Amino acid sequence: MLGVGILKGLAETARNFLGSYVSKDRLTTIQFPEERAPRIEASRNFPFLVYDGTDPQEGLRCVSCFICEKECPPKCIFIEKSTDKKPDAVGKPQFYPARFNIDVSVCMSCQICVEVCPFDAIKMDTAFELSATDRFDALLMNKQQLAKSNEYYHEIHPTEAAAVDAELAAARAKTAAAKAPAPPAAGGAA
Repeated sequence: MLGVGILKGLAETARNFLGSYVSKDRLTTIQFPEERAPRIEASRNFPFLVYDGTDPQEGLRCVSCFICEKECPPKCIFIEKSTDKKPDAVGKPQFYPARFNIDVSVCMSCQICVEVCPFDAIKMDTAFELSATDRFDALLMNKQQLAKSNEYYHEIHPTEAAAVDAELAAARAKTAAAKAPAPPAAGGAA
């Protein structure tokens, strides 16, 4: 019959409208500045750099491999490699980014940079309030603005962060076992 779909849609709209007066669960809107919706773990807005420990410069996981810069479709990531090396999360001396900028006004939040990063150094943030009066200062984010701790990463993506930390701990244990001297052989030939 013609118009049944329209009637079903109007009935659903009326049910939600009237139900919002009866049940708080049916209320779909919130009063934004005063109330905040809970963060959704699977949401993504803009990338950030993860660092371990307390110092963002020393604990930064990024090793300037340029993979994220090359794979970024809008080409909004700009990396400048350092001339010296520092130990990475596993303990190997690695280069680090002397400069790491992301132009979030161009970023399309595709998450390709996260998927191609072999060091789990770049992740997607859930922060969305990036408005500012000056475009250059707010939307061209540098390494200091992008660096966020592993604890912050655990707050916004707890399931994913636990899996990443388990992989890093296994890699550290494997490296420590390879560096440890082998115990002397027991028993000797006569």
